[in-house]
Amino acid sequence: MKRCYLAIDIGASSGRHIVGWQEDGALRTQEVFRFPNGVKEENGHLTWDVDALLPRVKAGIDAALGRFPCIESLSIDTWGVDYVLLRGEEELRPCYAYRDGRTEAVIPSVHEKVPFSELYARTGCQFQPFNTLYQLCDDLQKGRLEGVTDFLMVPEYLMWRLTGVKAKEYTNATTTGLVSARTGKFDLELVERLGLPAHLFPKLSQPGTVIGEYEGIKVVLCATHDTASAVEGIPMEEEQLYISSGTWSLLGVKTPRPLTDEKSMAANYSNEGGVGCNRYQKNIMGMWIVNRLRGELCPDKPFPEIVAEAEKSAFDGTVDANARAFLAPESMQAAFNAALEEKPEGVGDYFRCAYRSLALSYQNAIRELEENTGRTYDKLYIVGGGAKNQFLNQLTEEATGKKVIALPIEATALGNLKIQMEGMSC
Repeated sequence: MKRCYLAIDIGASSGRHIVGWQEDGALRTQEVFRFPNGVKEENGHLTWDVDALLPRVKAGIDAALGRFPCIESLSIDTWGVDYVLLRGEEELRPCYAYRDGRTEAVIPSVHEKVPFSELYARTGCQFQPFNTLYQLCDDLQKGRLEGVTDFLMVPEYLMWRLTGVKAKEYTNATTTGLVSARTGKFDLELVERLGLPAHLFPKLSQPGTVIGEYEGIKVVLCATHDTASAVEGIPMEEEQLYISSGTWSLLGVKTPRPLTDEKSMAANYSNEGGVGCNRYQKNIMGMWIVNRLRGELCPDKPFPEIVAEAEKSAFDGTVDANARAFLAPESMQAAFNAALEEKPEGVGDYFRCAYRSLALSYQNAIRELEENTGRTYDKLYIVGGGAKNQFLNQLTEEATGKKVIALPIEATALGNLKIQMEGMSC
């Protein structure tokens, strides 16, 4: 009976369980379970319903075992940045979502303690108002860290609930803004200067580490930050540009080491951990703006029809897709209207504007990346849900001048599986 592995890939809007196995020299996959996910509003804040995630994770494992009884290992990846606080075995609620605006007030005081230029030089982590370090400093200011023994990133938390083992995984830790770009370990001097409890920042484990078992299945740390797993799942013949296109568009390239110079800081490029590499990349607002527009303007209209209307539109206006106004607006349509001198008239106009704005943001990001790395690239690999959008791919190719190789594959799950297989073979 073939040896199988289970990737549990959870995104901001849905999660999926995908079983993989080797057959005829290739990695084969089958999705066996899918479930919804999303932020909810709770007492004026945006939060994750992590209490609902665990039973869905377990239900998917049961479904996988029902079809593939010989599962060797499993692993979980999710978005980065967010976490669950623990007092021993007691879980603190809520689990805040990164789109919540709770950190706005604390950011200036953080930068008074450690200027952002120094934060970037130490960690190479781009500025985002939702970075974990700002969230933790908000917790500290509000007294939420009193008696706290652990903070576990969301996939670490879910694997702890499966195994009873609390493990801190390297790639996800690099999304916190608290890992040294030089050593690859938590920067304890930075932690001390921010006043955060040092015991929350233990030794980091690398992808491929077996941490425990669940129902007789080995539980392995993949690259638990979904983008790190996605990059491992891209079948690139050589190092080229990539976009992991989902709720966010993560555009970047693998580099041997972090780039923490002033040009990289000015361009707001991030350095995040990969498997044996550094990921030099930038967060771009991504399909979030498209999905929110659809939810407001035409929730029942299939995407092929939306794209067809966008192609027919002659609307020329564009917006800065990375502007903070689009991070979590009450109305995405109103945010577009406020940013545009000429107002869109129909559904096709809004979506043409969104797609063209994304393509232009890719163009600008690539120009900065090539200048900062001193290299020119000729190919751009796009994976994830956004890779299915041929109109956006065409706009991207026109805007960037790069050969777009769109791979509408579950790259994150493939990377997750690949790391498990390599970890289990050691």
